Amino acid sequence: MKPNFNEEKKLWKQGIECVVGLDEAGRGPLAGPVVAGAVVVNSKFKNQNAKLQFKIQNLKIDDSKKLTEKQREECYESLTNHKDITFGVGVVSEKVIDKINILEATKLAMARALKNLSAASPIGLRPRDFLLLDGNFKVKSKIPQKSIIKGDAKVFSIAAASIIAKVTRDRLMQKMHTKYPHYGFNKHKGYGTALHIKNLEQFGACKIHRKTFRGTKQN
Repeated sequence: MKPNFNEEKKLWKQGIECVVGLDEAGRGPLAGPVVAGAVVVNSKFKNQNAKLQFKIQNLKIDDSKKLTEKQREECYESLTNHKDITFGVGVVSEKVIDKINILEATKLAMARALKNLSAASPIGLRPRDFLLLDGNFKVKSKIPQKSIIKGDAKVFSIAAASIIAKVTRDRLMQKMHTKYPHYGFNKHKGYGTALHIKNLEQFGACKIHRKTFRGTKQN
């Protein structure tokens, strides 16, 4: 089953117009930042004609992990240029990850994504809005929220946030490859692949490696 609007529609029916989907990319890698995306779909699209609904649903949004790089890029362009979608991105560096741990860094990235989303929205975020998070944790916010395990495979807004976060992070790691070409960041994006481990053993850790993660501590 593809991500759908079931969760959003339940909340829209309650009069909650601004429903935010939140997800992250980059909790597991040995290098680079963790990035979060926050997405709001204009609730008024549900009351418009079927053609507009089809335009959103036809984006073929899915859990970013299930899509190819090309598909993610295509979805990213569609999402970030869609008139009925507002988004924000939050980035937390590897230095901060080492300082506060990856879970807290993920929460911080989501808080930053929410702040940037609010800045991009004509009315900002309000206590009467609602957050839908992928996972089993909560973020520090006065806004009501619901955590959904594997939400990126179930909820449209969360899946859209996962794609925006993933593509943003991949592009950042592509840039890091030009600065640190020995590690192959353009291929594995910092994840602990055999190639990455081999290059770590040969060259040691660079500035963007997470020094508190297993596999980089000895370097």
